[in-house]
Amino acid sequence: MDPGSSLDDIAPIAILMDELRSEDVQLRLNAIHRISTIALALGPERARDELIPFLQDSVDDEDEVLLALAEELGHNFEEYIGGPEYAHVLLGPLENLSAVEETLVRDKAAESITKISSVLSQAQIEQFYIPLVQRLSRGEWFTSRTSSCALYAPVYDKVSPAIQDDLRRAFAALASDDTPMVRRAAAKWLAPLVKKFTKQHVLTEGLAMYRKLQADDQDSVRLLTVEDLIAIAQQLTPPEVKEQLLKQIRQTMTDKSWRVRYMAASHFNELAEAVGQDLVREELVNHFVQLLKDNEAEVRTAAAGQVPGFSKLLEKEVVLARIVPCVRDLCQDVSQHVRAALATQISGLAPLLGKDGTIEHLLPLFLHLLKDEFPEVRLNIISKLELVNSVIGIELLSESLLPAIVELAEDKSWRVRQAIIEYIPLLANQLGKAFFDESLGNLCMSWLGDNVYSIREAAAVNLKKLTEVFGVEWAKEQIVPKVVGMGQHPNYLYRMTTVQAIMTIAPSLTLDIVRGDILEMLLQLAGDPIPNIRFNVAKALETIATSFGDSAEGRQLVQQKVVPVLEALKNDQDADVRFFSSRALQKALALEA
Repeated sequence: MDPGSSLDDIAPIAILMDELRSEDVQLRLNAIHRISTIALALGPERARDELIPFLQDSVDDEDEVLLALAEELGHNFEEYIGGPEYAHVLLGPLENLSAVEETLVRDKAAESITKISSVLSQAQIEQFYIPLVQRLSRGEWFTSRTSSCALYAPVYDKVSPAIQDDLRRAFAALASDDTPMVRRAAAKWLAPLVKKFTKQHVLTEGLAMYRKLQADDQDSVRLLTVEDLIAIAQQLTPPEVKEQLLKQIRQTMTDKSWRVRYMAASHFNELAEAVGQDLVREELVNHFVQLLKDNEAEVRTAAAGQVPGFSKLLEKEVVLARIVPCVRDLCQDVSQHVRAALATQISGLAPLLGKDGTIEHLLPLFLHLLKDEFPEVRLNIISKLELVNSVIGIELLSESLLPAIVELAEDKSWRVRQAIIEYIPLLANQLGKAFFDESLGNLCMSWLGDNVYSIREAAAVNLKKLTEVFGVEWAKEQIVPKVVGMGQHPNYLYRMTTVQAIMTIAPSLTLDIVRGDILEMLLQLAGDPIPNIRFNVAKALETIATSFGDSAEGRQLVQQKVVPVLEALKNDQDADVRFFSSRALQKALALEA
């Protein structure tokens, strides 16, 4: 031992070594999470010379520990070993982690290597990173070859043309690998790599790699090539796309595996935007119609989600002739998921079809979906009505809409009732004050008496939001009398709801309304026989004190009316009432100070 080194110098690394050799997984995990602290204690030089080699040699057999190590080394760990000029030192342990069996660990290691690559200089990349990629790409086990696929794109544009040639050749070899898992990784990472190719290399080598993967016999590889297709199409001109990719587009759209068609449907709009207007008209409309009529519900669901986006690229006549008939069929689809996806998107067609087109073609479909047996379908329609409202106006909407809303509001599933409550402020905004009072006002109050607590709570929040939409005067006339009236109810749950509703809406009201209409009822309930109501009154008084205590008038009201009641509640026989009233009193008295 060097006589100059004290026990303190050796301790951190010795403790880490002991903990990493421990049989207790949790202890090893904790040690890994502390390696940045240990590196800091050791200093940059010793961290490089002792800690990193130790981490490289100690291969744990517990995936959880390896995952934590892969993550820690990617968290700007180069700062602890002397900065970016030494960042390449971290590649050693991460290279080992890139070859382990567990996918999560390998993915995290590749992610950390990618992060480190962003701080490496060109010299470091060419001297340390590229050899690492080459070793992984030629690894005996498929695990290292799989990991290597993710490491090409981040540095491709940072190296010399000669090395770029080598990288393209090596990636092409991975795309032709015997193991499907490696080809799958190549398909996944080809898109980010192709985006960095020059156009010439896209045409000569990128297309060849893509075609090979797109014709793979494994559908798990083919489905990942949809994003590669889009990336390549974005690099080419529309005539080049037609010449080079038309065959592959047709094959992908009509693939025998539903999972490939599902990916094509999910990314349809991106592809349509990349290939150019002519190809959209000549080819993609037909393919889109076929996807909307696919045998598999998952494919139809994905295609339904693309309807408005794709329709924007078409003329109105084409939308009416080709897309709307399919939409009409999807409204009757046997799968509720297809109908729910369509319900979310169908309103996006309204601005494209205009008022007359919407009334003629879409309104009957809205009504049909609003009467759907599945609540999710009905809710998706209601949540997207703003677009339709802006096209056809509220009169037409409300005639057809309200019966469906009332039905939802009385649904036997409380989750459906809760979801509709959340949409009420949005509807209120669209319907206007007079219409709302006439049609939905009583409904909103009835929720305060619901037998499910979550509904009563949501109803109180709803009243607060409505106050913000329609204003304080409206609340004074429509809400406050009804809420205060419930305070006299013989059932304690209704009285409790009154207190909680006051607590929620009071901050949105004015001092005059609180003083004139609300406070008296609240102070009466402070003497309620039920302790739960009394401590909620204390919480409500605290809310009123903190909401209005910033004005002299508010402070005066708090001192005259609120403080005496809280003083009395502070001596209540119930512990919770004493606790909440003491807390409220403290805040009320702090206003004076």
